[in-house]
Amino acid sequence: MGIDPTSPHLHIGHALQLRKLRQFQDLGHEVILLIGSFTGMIGDPTDKTAARQKLTRAQVMANAKTYKKQAAKMLSFTGAHAAKLKYNHTWLSKLTFEEVTELASHFTAQQMEDRDMFERRIKEGKPVRLHEFLYPLMQGYDSVAMNVDMEIGGTDQTFNMLAGRTLMKAMKNKEKFVMTLKLLTNDEGKKMSKSEGGFIALDDAPEEMFGKIMAMDDSVIIPYFELATDVSTKEVEAKRRALASGVNPRDVKMELARTVTAMYHSGAAADKAAAQFVKTFQKKEQPDKVPTVKAQGTIVDVLIAAKLASSKSDARRLIAQGGVKVDDAVVTDVEMLVKRGAVIQKGKRYFVKIVP
Repeated sequence: MGIDPTSPHLHIGHALQLRKLRQFQDLGHEVILLIGSFTGMIGDPTDKTAARQKLTRAQVMANAKTYKKQAAKMLSFTGAHAAKLKYNHTWLSKLTFEEVTELASHFTAQQMEDRDMFERRIKEGKPVRLHEFLYPLMQGYDSVAMNVDMEIGGTDQTFNMLAGRTLMKAMKNKEKFVMTLKLLTNDEGKKMSKSEGGFIALDDAPEEMFGKIMAMDDSVIIPYFELATDVSTKEVEAKRRALASGVNPRDVKMELARTVTAMYHSGAAADKAAAQFVKTFQKKEQPDKVPTVKAQGTIVDVLIAAKLASSKSDARRLIAQGGVKVDDAVVTDVEMLVKRGAVIQKGKRYFVKIVP
């Protein structure tokens, strides 16, 4: 399974595939987590309406720095059948122009143009860069370089993974299997990922992970139980029937949040996060631990200093929308001076206390 390090965080969407990889590991297979240290610089064009912004090698390596630690929540990198970690720049950066030309000869321009997102962009008059056509070629060559028997990925990766199947047949006269897994999507059908947003990072703190799940639309409860947990199909169907019969979605979502948080932290951490959520959001009390920040001046200045707003205009927008409270009172005056010891709240989840 390959991951392009376009962000420092792995997320629940990755976890679906990593958990499948772990099943093969438990059965005694050799499994590889491939870091796209070369392909990550170019960016996978799949489902993109415009070319991705190119990254440097330093950026992708910095992003991937903790991938092994995050992936270790599912894969075992020690002991019998230890998972291997590889980086595709070790072979892709060494290919000569002659070798790339030979690889490209196994594909047609029509194959690339027929991809939905390229076809759509061409119709809309948006540019399709030549290097984007080469991306499936590079991902396909990964399979050849590692001589794999199978590649695991989301359904959106089918074209790229089949490119590897084509090259394996042509260059090694060997079958390469492709296993596609469903994608976690939001209520609008967009995948929850680094690029699309709305993702839950595997290195989120328990309270953050729990809160993000509780903030999701009710429509994704069942898909999350189905894809992101080990709950049986029978139990998932029981929850589906319960929701259809009028059970409060919040209660089912609380169970989902507790289940997922326990998977990546612990049962105790999940219970603590649940209790914190109930106290903070249902009972509308302040959390037990409120981070502190040294700041002074107007509410706008303090919001920026506390990193609750990215700019003065962002701070004013939050205030205008009624999204800022000081000591539980909604702020309406952007010139309001904040006293020491005051507790500032942004939205429902973010609190800071002003200290000298």
